[in-house]
Amino acid sequence: MQEEMTSEDETKQTTEEGEEDLVTDVSDDGFKHGPDNLLSSSVSGKPLTVSNSTPAKGGGNDNKKLKGGRLPCLPSRVLHLRQIPDNATEADVISLGLPFGKVTNVLILRGKSQAFLEMASEENAVSMVNYCSTAIPHIHNQPVYVQYSNHRELKTDSLPSQASAQAALQVVNTVQCGNVGVTSTFAAESGLPPGHSSVLRIIIENLFYPVSLEVLYQIFSKFGFVLKIVTFTRNNQFQALIQYAEPVNAYYAKMALNGRNIYNACCTLHIDFSKLTSLKVKYNNEKSRDFTRFDLPAADGQLPLDPAIIAAFGSQGIIFQPYVGTGGIGPVTYFPQGAVTTSVASVRMSNPGVPGNSVLLVSNLNPEAITPHGLFILFGAYGDVLRVKIMFKNKENALVQMADATQAQIAISNLNGQKLYGKFIRATLSKHQNIQLPREGEEDNGLTKDYSNSPLHRFKNPGSKNFQNIFPPSATLHLSNIPPSVSFDDLKSLFARTGSTVKAFRFFQRDCKMALIQLGSVEEAVHALIELHNYDLGENHHLRVSFSKSTI
Repeated sequence: MQEEMTSEDETKQTTEEGEEDLVTDVSDDGFKHGPDNLLSSSVSGKPLTVSNSTPAKGGGNDNKKLKGGRLPCLPSRVLHLRQIPDNATEADVISLGLPFGKVTNVLILRGKSQAFLEMASEENAVSMVNYCSTAIPHIHNQPVYVQYSNHRELKTDSLPSQASAQAALQVVNTVQCGNVGVTSTFAAESGLPPGHSSVLRIIIENLFYPVSLEVLYQIFSKFGFVLKIVTFTRNNQFQALIQYAEPVNAYYAKMALNGRNIYNACCTLHIDFSKLTSLKVKYNNEKSRDFTRFDLPAADGQLPLDPAIIAAFGSQGIIFQPYVGTGGIGPVTYFPQGAVTTSVASVRMSNPGVPGNSVLLVSNLNPEAITPHGLFILFGAYGDVLRVKIMFKNKENALVQMADATQAQIAISNLNGQKLYGKFIRATLSKHQNIQLPREGEEDNGLTKDYSNSPLHRFKNPGSKNFQNIFPPSATLHLSNIPPSVSFDDLKSLFARTGSTVKAFRFFQRDCKMALIQLGSVEEAVHALIELHNYDLGENHHLRVSFSKSTI
C-alpha cells in the first residue's frame, strides 16, 4: 500500500535551520560547540552552561550532517524554538509549553530570535512537538517553530539575566500548584504587564459544538482558581466573563488560550482583559456561577443548593475541582493531557456521525510486541474500534478504524506521542476511508481483525457513563467489576506479572468492586490496561480497566 511506503516520511521531524545552525549562529557571543564539551558563554564574566553532558539518545555528535541538513534529533525534554520575536519575554515562551506540562527552565537568545525551553519530562516535550508540527504556535502574532534539542538539560543558574526567567517560572509553578497567593512581586519580576484585571472577556467564534459553563471552568481552572463565570449571548456571539483569584492567573490563561480551539477546527477562543474588576453573580445555574457562594439560588424564588450536594462538590469553596493532568495532548485541539476533563470529551462524543475520516495511521510501533488486540484495547479507551490492520510488510505501522471521525480525533489527541512498548507512537489521520478485510486465501497472518461486533466496546450505549470518564493515559488506573473474593494482594500480584510496579492502591470505601491502582509510570499503566482489561477474575467477573484522572 502507498501508505506503507510513505509512513516513514510522515513520522520524521522537520529540522530545517537545525540546532547546529543555532550554535554556529551564536558563536559570536562566545558559545562553543562540540559533542563532548559544554556550551558556554562569557556574559558579565560568568559562564552560561547548556548541559549536553547527557546528550539526547542518538544525537550526541552535532557535527555529523547529512547532505542538505543534519540528522534529526530524537526526543529530549529540552526544546529548541526558532523565530522568536525580539520583544518576546520569558513569560511568552513559557506560555507555549505550559499547556503540555510543567516548564522547568527557559533561555532566550536575545538578538538571535531563538530560545530553549526545558520541560519537566520527555513525555511533555513529545506532546508539544507533536502538536506544534501540525498547529504552528504564535508569539505576538509571529509563528514560532519547535523541535527537539540535542541537549538533555539547561543549566543557566550562573547567568545574571536569568533572574526574570526564574521569577516567571516561579509564578507559573505557583499557579499550576493552585496556590492563589501569587504575589505582585513575582508578577513584576517576571515581566507581567501591570494593571491588568483578574477578569477575562471571552468570545467564542465558530460555535459548532455547544460550550457549557462547566466546560469553560475545566479549561480555565488549569491556570488558577476561577471564582466566578457569567455566560451570555451578544450580537449573536456566545461570550463569557471569567474572574480569577489573581490577575496573574488571568494573564497566563490569556497567553496560553487566546486564539486556540476548544474542539478541532471550531469553537475558537478570543480573549481580552475586561474593564471590570469584579463580577456580580446573582444565581448559580447553567448561565452563571459563583464558585465561592453555595447559598445563591438558581433563579428568583428558588432555594439554594442542597447541603448534601454542596458536600459532594468538595471543599475550599470550589464546586468543580480543577484537574491537572500528566502532560501530552488532551481531548481538545490545543490543550495537553488533562487540561480539559470529561465534559469536553462527553460533548464531542455525544455528536456522532461527524463527517470526516475515522481511520487512523499509527506508526513507530514496536513490531515485536504490538498486536491487533493490543491496539483494539488501547484505542478502545477513546472510542469504539471497528477494525485494526497491522501492515504485513512493515509491522511498525498499522491502521485503526474508529466508529466515527469524532472518536478518531479524541484518540489522536490522547495517544499521539504516547510511549508504547519502548517507542513513541504517532497517530494521524489516514488517507484511507475504511479498512478492507483480507480476501479469501490472501496471506495476512492474522494481522487484520474485525471488531465491529465486539462486546468490549465501551461507547455503544448512548447513555453510558463511559462518555464521562475519558481521560488521557496516566499512571493511575481505575479498576471495576472486582469480585468480593479478590484482595489487594491478588491484584498486586496480577499487575506485577505484567511488569508493573505497584506504587499505591485503594479500594473505594462505598464500593469494593472498584479500586484505584497507581503504577510506576504512564507506560506501565498503558501496558497493564492492554493486558488486563477484560481479564477473567473468576466468579463470572471480568476486570474493567481505564485511565483515571485521580491520584492516590
